[in-house]
Formats: sequence, C-alpha cells, structure tokens
Amino acid sequence: MYDFAADSAESARAVETAMERLITANQLSGPGPAADRLIAAMRHGTLGGGKRLRPLLVRQAANIFNIPAPQAIVPGLAVEMIHCYSLIHDDLPAMDDDDLRRGRPTVHKAYDDATAILAGDALLTHAFGLLAGADCHADPAVRIALVTELVAGSGAGGMVGGQMRDIEGEKGGFSGDDISVMHSMKTGALIRASVRMGAILGGADARALSALTAYAEAAGRAFQLADDILDVTATPESMGKATGKDAAAGKQTLVSQLGVEGARARLTEIVNHALGCLRTFGPKADGLRATARYFASREH
Repeated sequence: MYDFAADSAESARAVETAMERLITANQLSGPGPAADRLIAAMRHGTLGGGKRLRPLLVRQAANIFNIPAPQAIVPGLAVEMIHCYSLIHDDLPAMDDDDLRRGRPTVHKAYDDATAILAGDALLTHAFGLLAGADCHADPAVRIALVTELVAGSGAGGMVGGQMRDIEGEKGGFSGDDISVMHSMKTGALIRASVRMGAILGGADARALSALTAYAEAAGRAFQLADDILDVTATPESMGKATGKDAAAGKQTLVSQLGVEGARARLTEIVNHALGCLRTFGPKADGLRATARYFASREH
C-alpha cells in the first residue's frame, strides 16, 4: 500500500542531498571561480527546508511508467531550482516584499537585494544545465523535451507570465476568469510541467500525457486555492511566512469571492476532478492521488 508520508520524506531527503552536493563553488565554477557570497546566498535560498512537492510530482508521474526514483532526481532537482529562484525573486522589495521564508530571513534580508537577484539568476541558469547533461537521461531527444517542457512551465506563458499578471491585477483589478488564468500560470504551470516531465521521462504516449496534463492542471488549481485559504485561516508561525497579505493588499482571490466555506467546497470539487483524471492508471498512480489529496488537506 502506498505511503505518502514515507515517499514524500524520502523524495525530499534525496532532493536536499543532491542540492547540497550541487550548489558548491566547486560544482558550479567554470570558466571562472564562483563567488563564495553568491554560492552562500543560493544555498540559503534552497537548502534546509521546503516540502519539495514539485520533484515529488516528477517522481510520482515517472513511477507510473516504471521509472525508478533515482532516475527522476535530476529533472526533479531542475524544477526545484526554478521554484527556489522564483521564491527568492518573489520575496524582493520590488515584488512581494517579504522578510520571512520557511521561518527564516529571506535571501535579500540575509544578504542584500542585488545578491538575491543574482542568486535567483544563477539557480535559473544552472537548472537548464542539469537537464542538458548526460546525467539527466541517456537520450538527447528526451533531454531536449524536458528542457522545452520546463521552459514552457517557467517562462512568459507560465510562471513568470503569471507573476506579471498578478502585479497587473493588483494595480487594475481582476475581472472574469483573470484570477483563474493568473493562478494557472503563476502556480499551476510549474506543477503541470513537473507531472509532464515525469511522463516524458517515462516515454508516455499522447493519451497518457493528456490524462496526466488534465490531472496536473487540476492539482495546480487545488494547490493555489488551498494556499489562498491558508492565507486567511493559518498563523504566520505555522506557515513560516506572513499571512493575511492578500486581504491587506485588497487582492481578489477565490476566497474573497466565495468565502472560506465556499472555497473549501470548490477545493473538494477540484481534487475530485484531479483524481478522476487518473482512472486509467490504476495503483501506479496512487502517489499522484495522495499528493492531490495532500494539497487540499495541508495546514502550512
């Protein structure tokens, strides 16, 4: 029987170990020596915390196609480095202006704004270097497909574009489906990419990839809605960061539109839809099922 707690903890440990080994001056230097302050800031922004949910999704999707967990670690690490870079930049004064992340000072607080920007830039750059390397996958065509997928999930039509839409919405307000589109890009696109990268690793056919994409898009909506609910209901101590920021900023969310109970009911609907997308995969998809349920039940 699948054990989500054990699998997620093992995955997080594997990612942490791999990241600790990778983000060193020795590993990242060339042609010149990597600056110690830059490496220290990158390590501050990546190590010692985080649920590592995106690498877990890569691993769980790959498992459907009998890909062993160690073979999913490099793509998972690339996704996590993109995620960590985005958090470092999101926390900057020019963006969300946060002082705490995972209960610790954010990178710009521990170092300075310029170092935080450069630490994020370096993580973003080296993430794609990981996918391009032979350690990622023996087949260059698979490596190219993984790079393309992560570009789509993290670029102008994905995570970065979603952050831009969020900034525009704060200034001009959201209308119609604007909130859903913004969330599907800012949060959902990298979750979608994580699942699809696991499927690409496994050589998924078009039908399987389509079903997993539908699952991932629903899971991304669930994750974001749960986050918005927690912003209203959780304490800063439990979250390890400031809460109540959406309301303080007057930001429109599904919670502000539906109320907490209405949002929780919508969350249940979304998770059930995600689970329905996995019907054809049998027990091999129990990991992805458990993660969707976790997204809805998490308390921090």
